[in-house]
Amino acid sequence: MARLPRRIWSDEDWQQIQRGYLPREMNEKWIVFAEEEVVLLHRSWTGHGLFAATFAPVDGGGRRIAGAVVERDTERYEGTDDAYDCILLELVLAAIVLGEPAPELRSELVELTRRKAGSADAPADLILHSLLGVRNDAGPAPTEGGPGPRLNA
Repeated sequence: MARLPRRIWSDEDWQQIQRGYLPREMNEKWIVFAEEEVVLLHRSWTGHGLFAATFAPVDGGGRRIAGAVVERDTERYEGTDDAYDCILLELVLAAIVLGEPAPELRSELVELTRRKAGSADAPADLILHSLLGVRNDAGPAPTEGGPGPRLNA
């Protein structure tokens, strides 16, 4: 990805991100797991891997995304916009894995989605549910150490 999130993730955030997120119900749309420094984000219904983000330590503490790749096979993922991909990657980590409200990221994702042909009038709630899904109020089902699930990517 040419554009990466600029956020510095705290050491506590990084620990939670490493634990991952497994969906418990149909409306949870993401599986997130870490393999060492790489965090993989897969769609829960298809198992398709859409993002792989490499985290690196930052002087003074915390981590940042130092590099990321995104699926570009249009049969698996229709995204072709780096700004959109950057926001979606950060939003899944913030809202789904960490459980943050992330209103600014949500608004930006809705705005970028509405710019696409045929999406100008789409309701924000529909856009967010379709792309992001929900986070189970009970919290994430961690991947319990070790590598994440082996899915077709």
